[in-house]
Amino acid sequence: MTLRRLSVISLVSVLVLSVAAQDVPLEPDPATRPATPSGEEGSQILDPESRISIYVIPVTDAISKPNLYILRRGLKEAIANEVDMVLIDMDTPGGRVDYTLEMMEMLAKFDGITATYVDPDAISAGSFIAAATQEIYFAPQGKMGASAVIQGGGQEVPETARLKVESYLRANIRVLTEDYPYRSDVIRAMLDADFELKIGEELIKPAGELLTLTASEAARQYGEPPLPLLSSGTYDSIDALLDARFGVGAYEIKDFHLTYSEVLAKWMNTFAPALLGIGLLALFLEFKTPGFGFFGIGGIVLLGVFFISQYIAGLAGNELILLFVLGITLVLVELFFFPGTFIFALSGLALIFGSLLWAMVDVWPGEPISISADLLAEPLVNMVFGLSIALVGAFALSRFFPGSWMARQLVLSTAAGGDSQARRAERSSVLPQPGCEGVAVTDLFPSGRVEIEGHRYDARSALGPIERGSQIRVQKTADFGLIVEAINQ
Repeated sequence: MTLRRLSVISLVSVLVLSVAAQDVPLEPDPATRPATPSGEEGSQILDPESRISIYVIPVTDAISKPNLYILRRGLKEAIANEVDMVLIDMDTPGGRVDYTLEMMEMLAKFDGITATYVDPDAISAGSFIAAATQEIYFAPQGKMGASAVIQGGGQEVPETARLKVESYLRANIRVLTEDYPYRSDVIRAMLDADFELKIGEELIKPAGELLTLTASEAARQYGEPPLPLLSSGTYDSIDALLDARFGVGAYEIKDFHLTYSEVLAKWMNTFAPALLGIGLLALFLEFKTPGFGFFGIGGIVLLGVFFISQYIAGLAGNELILLFVLGITLVLVELFFFPGTFIFALSGLALIFGSLLWAMVDVWPGEPISISADLLAEPLVNMVFGLSIALVGAFALSRFFPGSWMARQLVLSTAAGGDSQARRAERSSVLPQPGCEGVAVTDLFPSGRVEIEGHRYDARSALGPIERGSQIRVQKTADFGLIVEAINQ
């Protein structure tokens, strides 16, 4: 029985790790590491050692938290894998300003080439994200602009608030577009209806309307020497764009796709603190009930989904899942083999809660880790919320659990060796003294039930698990019941 239960725990843990790791992109082969890109057109197929490595990251639909997660994870993987170019495949009608600003800041963390392919729309928030990349390309039907700040329901933002947001956005654009002579003014014309856009004597946008550019308008050249207004080129597809940019066969695309498990976990990330709390509560219930079943598997699965959702959010890595499993293992070692030493349990708890907390911290590859209030504030709030769910749930169950329907379902008569009426008749006023012998009527894993002289008691194994039906001896008494040991037959 003991080996079977331990095998179940190991199997579920392995399954959780497998689900979390199944969609992790492989490390690019060192043979595909490229030379410095030339940026010139060409058609010669190059040696694999000189090919450009490219991540294509989709940013589609409204700019919201899922798009933030996708871009963050893609950029972190690109940095870790030393990819040379990140290309955003964009089609968005706009979205939330706060997520837009975060996505713009993320792009600045990538040291390689950043580019956007507008196919077909980069409207509102999308235009700001596109402007934060070094190169902007258009599909023939591409459109970019109409970037005025509005509320989520489409209403106008109060003027003072609007002016503040627009000022901050323009400042960010100026910082990011210093090397592009027209881009800052073009984005301002998309954002500010009162702004008049002129280059030399040519009026491009009069005051009183917002600018939205088509692919041909964005590629039109102005000034001396002639420079395109916004676009680096118009192409029918990403492949055509990259063929022109680097040469046919001179690059390797590493597409960034979401699988079904990632879509589910991305949605579940919204409930990450609740997953954390309910998962911990389920494990608490598992340790309080005999056998291994619904609560143990449910707790492990919920915490597994928590880690997967943090991975999809671009936060947690597989190493944190391994630390969590190691922490669980140390706690089990303490309970089953060295009870009362506290060394293994305390070390395990530190690893468990440390990995859960760090799974919610936004750390970028290659950047020095600087512990600050901004870095830890949101993870700590989520951790406290999750622990509150677990503690309140544990208190409520301990207060109202005894004698309830749930208690009768958990501690079945077949597991306890008798019906519920007999269990309620056990004598609890006087506990057996050390040296008394009896039999285990449930598995002690490490807690369970024993019978001594016709009465049943809560008990805990002093060393290792004890199977149902084993002869036991009372080692000592405790507040919760008895501490017993198996009698060698």
